[in-house]
Amino acid sequence: MSRVGRKPIDLPKGVDFSMSGTLCKVKGPKGELKRDLHPNMTIETDDGKIVVKRPSDQRQDRALHGLTRALVNNMVVGVSAGFMKQLNIVGVGYKVELKGKNLKLYLGFSHTVDFNAPDGIEFEVDQKANTIKIKGIDKEKVGQTSAEIRKLRPPEPYKGKGVMYSDERIRRKAGKAAVGSGK
Repeated sequence: MSRVGRKPIDLPKGVDFSMSGTLCKVKGPKGELKRDLHPNMTIETDDGKIVVKRPSDQRQDRALHGLTRALVNNMVVGVSAGFMKQLNIVGVGYKVELKGKNLKLYLGFSHTVDFNAPDGIEFEVDQKANTIKIKGIDKEKVGQTSAEIRKLRPPEPYKGKGVMYSDERIRRKAGKAAVGSGK
């Protein structure tokens, strides 16, 4: 039995869960999420808890068991609490500005980079600390958006400049060592 898959999901107050066929809908105070789940998995609700069950112990069903439970749990957490990732911008002259809902990034290029906010994502910028907070109810979309922003200027190992996650540690490399005169 999957350790992740067999754990029941607690439904917080104010969160409604419904299944129609393979379509799973979760509605809460922060919004509503829908997702099409695999038809082999059965999802039952009883006494404020959601339980995911699998039909057999075949390899694919075991893999889908934990995945389905994790996806439903992420939907429940997203509509009740939401998700957030923080990016730090490090470098001389590197900065970020919020223009409406979109970002304007100065990342050492000869031009600025404009990044449009996808649907369901909002940005919060702290210009003094040079940080971006990416917030949303869909965990997948929050992670993908933060990865796309980081990809614009990934951190480099020599000076540590670039866009990095707040909990990311960059392994620094030593530059070229000065060697004595060749003659």
